[in-house]
Amino acid sequence: MQILEGGSPASIILIPSMLLVFGGAFCAGMAGGVLKDALGAGKLLQKAFLAKVTPPNKLVDDIVKLAERARREGLLALEDAVKTVEHPFLKRGLQLAIDGTDPEELHDILHAEVGAKKKADKAGMKIFENMGGYAPTVGIIGTVMGLVHVLENLDKPESLGHSIAAAFVATLWGVLSANLIFLPVAARLTRLSGIEAEEMELVIDGVLAIQAGSNPRLVAQKLRSLLPPDAAKAAEASAGKKAA
Repeated sequence: MQILEGGSPASIILIPSMLLVFGGAFCAGMAGGVLKDALGAGKLLQKAFLAKVTPPNKLVDDIVKLAERARREGLLALEDAVKTVEHPFLKRGLQLAIDGTDPEELHDILHAEVGAKKKADKAGMKIFENMGGYAPTVGIIGTVMGLVHVLENLDKPESLGHSIAAAFVATLWGVLSANLIFLPVAARLTRLSGIEAEEMELVIDGVLAIQAGSNPRLVAQKLRSLLPPDAAKAAEASAGKKAA
């Protein structure tokens, strides 16, 4: 828009305004949390942009393979296989099962970990939601401060246009950062947290089925029934190719 209307993108790159908006929004967001939340904001931001989602059909295939081996050789035979498992939650669940943890206790332990993860994710997402809420207000504060400076220099009409434009840049960055950075990051973290929680629930059902010595085919059918329709079809197609 700026370029199409003949303006220069550099005209909105004003360091004081950007420092006020980003710094003010960050400080205001941190005021509603604790120091631990502030220290983890960088990791959460990295996760929002770089996190990789495990294909659910691959996770189902891995669990079914483990179920087949446990059915054939016994649960203790998975002790060596656990070392090659990449999914950390699946690895911990299998290790607990191999160590002889009671099924009910195993269920409670793993579900407690899911609940703790959801709480931690919610606290992290709240930071970016708060920053998205505060950023426009901080931008308006910057604009008011800029207009006060303009009114102080009414005796210099040649610089009024530039000063007024610079004042409104703070509002621009406040609205832009909230709607294109902070709130989208919070939404993505929310989605990633939901996907990870679904994976963990899938793993819990799989580990309990393996521990119970269930038929691998039944394990596969049960786990696929928990997947979204598209992912379930992909898992069935993958299983069909391997069977062929």
